[in-house]
Amino acid sequence: MMDSKKSISANQIKRMLKVSYKTAWYLCHRIRKAIEEETIKPQLDGTIEVDETFIGGRYDKRRKRQPWDKQAVIGLLQRDGKFEARKIPTRSRQILTGIVRERVEKGSKVFTDELAAYNSLANTHKHHSVNHSAEEWVRGDIHTNSIENAWSLFKRSIIGSFHKIREKHLDAYLDEFEWRFNNRDNPYLFRDTLKKLISSEKVEFKELVRAS
Repeated sequence: MMDSKKSISANQIKRMLKVSYKTAWYLCHRIRKAIEEETIKPQLDGTIEVDETFIGGRYDKRRKRQPWDKQAVIGLLQRDGKFEARKIPTRSRQILTGIVRERVEKGSKVFTDELAAYNSLANTHKHHSVNHSAEEWVRGDIHTNSIENAWSLFKRSIIGSFHKIREKHLDAYLDEFEWRFNNRDNPYLFRDTLKKLISSEKVEFKELVRAS
C-alpha cells in the first residue's frame, strides 16, 4: 500500500492476503488512521505553490443524481519539501488566505493561479500568480505545475486504484496521499509506517462505517 505510487485498493489487498473484502477494507483504513499527520506541524517556508481542486461528484445513472457534491480541497506544496491538503467549505478569500497565512511562514514566496481571492496575500507574503485563463503557465520560476502534478497523481490513484471514494472518508485518503508523497524518498517508509500502525490507537470497524 505504501510502496505503490498510486496506492492499492482493498480489493487488491483482499487478493494478496486471501482475506475477506471487509477485513482488507478495515486494514487499509487502520493504516490511514495511523498515518494521520500531526495536528501541530511546522510552517512551510521558502517557495510554496498553492492550488485548489475538486474531488467527487460522480454521476449515479440509476438514481439520476450525484452521490455527493464535488468537494473543494486546497493543497500547499513547498518546493523540494512537504505537501499538505485539506477539505475547504468554500473557495472564499477568507478561507483560502486564512489557510495560507496559518500554514506558510510570513514573507515566504507564494505562487498561485489568477484566482482573485489570493490577491491580499501580497500584504503578508511575496505573492505572485500566473494567469491560466490567458494561457500563461510559467513566468520565470513562477508556476503552479508542481502542485498541479500532485493533484493529478492523487486523482489518478482514485481512478486507477479506488475508482470512487466516499466523502466521509476523503480526509483519510488525503492523509494517506500526504504521507506517501512526503515520504517518497524515504528508504525506511515501510518500517516507519509499521511503527505508526503499532503505536496508534485502535479504531473500531463500526466507527469507520458509522454514518457521518
